[in-house]
Amino acid sequence: MELFGIRLIGASQDTAAKLLLSVAIIAAVLAARVVIAALARVITGRDPLNRALFWTRQGSSLTAAVLLLVALLSIWFDNPAQLGSIAGVVTAGLAIAAQRAVTAFAGYLVIMRGKTFTVGDRIKMGGVRGDVVDLGFLQTRLLEMGQPPEVNAQEDPGMWVRARQFSGRVVTVTNDKVFDEPVYNFTREFPFIWEEMHVPVPYRADRRVAERILLDAAREATADTAGASDAARRTIQARYGIELDSHEPRVYWRLTDNWVELTIRFVVPEHGIRPIKDQITRRVLEAFEAAGIEIGSTTLEITRVPPLEWRRAPRAGA
Repeated sequence: MELFGIRLIGASQDTAAKLLLSVAIIAAVLAARVVIAALARVITGRDPLNRALFWTRQGSSLTAAVLLLVALLSIWFDNPAQLGSIAGVVTAGLAIAAQRAVTAFAGYLVIMRGKTFTVGDRIKMGGVRGDVVDLGFLQTRLLEMGQPPEVNAQEDPGMWVRARQFSGRVVTVTNDKVFDEPVYNFTREFPFIWEEMHVPVPYRADRRVAERILLDAAREATADTAGASDAARRTIQARYGIELDSHEPRVYWRLTDNWVELTIRFVVPEHGIRPIKDQITRRVLEAFEAAGIEIGSTTLEITRVPPLEWRRAPRAGA
C-alpha cells in the first residue's frame, strides 16, 4: 500500500479496509450506547441512584463490550487456527500481567450473578461501610458512613463521625474483595436492624418503672416503622424458614457490681437510626427525672466520714 508515493511496510488494501471497518463499528456501537443511556435518562430522570437508569447503563456497557469484542475478532482473525493461537497468547498474558484486574472482573460477575448488592444498598465491603453509589466492572464506589464508638475503636482507619451517618468521603473498593472477606448487606432483603441501648440503673431505683419508661420511649420512637418492620420480618421468615425476634421492643436485665444494666432492644430502619436513638434518649431522660430515677455512674459517693482526732505533739524537753 502506498501513501503520497511512499510504500508503507506491512500495510495493504485489506488491512486498511479492516481498519476502517473496525473504526466504523466502534463508532456505531458507542453511538448506540450513548443514545440508549440518553433515552434512559429521559425516561427515568437524572437521579444517579435510580436503579432503572443504573441497570440500563450497566447492560448497555456490557452489551457494547461484548459486541465490540466479537466484531473485532471476526474482522481481524477470520482464520480459526490463528484465532486460537492469539487467544492462547492473550490468555497467558492476562494470567500473568493482569491477575488482580481479572479477579476484580470475576468479582463483578459474582456480585451481579449472586445479587450480592446493587446501587443504593448499604453494605460493608473491604472494611468500608457505606451506600453503594457506583458499581463498575473492576471497582465499587461507596459513600462512606460513620460507625458507633465501640466499633470505631476496634477498626482501622478511624472515623470521626460517631454514628451511622455519612462522612462525606467516597471510597473506591476493588471488586475482588468479595473473594477475600464477607460482604455485609444491611438493606438487600431485610432493610431493618435490631438496635440496643444500655441504661445503668442503681439498685435502689424502681427498676420496674425504669423498664416501663424504656419500653414506652422505644415504642413511641419506632411507631412509624413498626408495621413495615413486622411485614419484612414475616417475609424473610417465610423465605428462609428461620425464626426471628419479635419487632416489639423488649428490655433485658443484667447484674453488675455497681448497678442493674437495662438493655432496650428494638427494630429500626437501616437509614435514620441516629434520630430515633436521640428521640429515645431525650424521652427516657425526661421520664427518669420526673420519676426520680437516677442514671448509674462510676462516680464515688462518700456516705460516711470517719471521726477525725487531732493531737498536738509534745514539746521537746517537756
